[in-house]
Amino acid sequence: MIGFVSAMTVELTRGQDLFTQISNGGYMWFVWTSILFTVASLIPFSKGVGPGATSDRFWNPDAEVWNGRAAMVGLVALAVTEFLKGGTLV
Repeated sequence: MIGFVSAMTVELTRGQDLFTQISNGGYMWFVWTSILFTVASLIPFSKGVGPGATSDRFWNPDAEVWNGRAAMVGLVALAVTEFLKGGTLV
């Protein structure tokens, strides 16, 4: 979700499409944040919280899975749309 929001923010403020962002040094940011969030996502497992855990709170595992899926679909849709359009979305 952070990647999708940051890609849209840069696009709106600087007018750079997703591919330009990646080619202007965004690739290394992508790699490092991917590593960071992968490691961070393993922390609950080290505390004994499994993938089937439930919670009455707002942030529960099911909501996180659906938020992640929505962000992935949004980022792919953004990339495909910009590729087909040949420029920024906005």
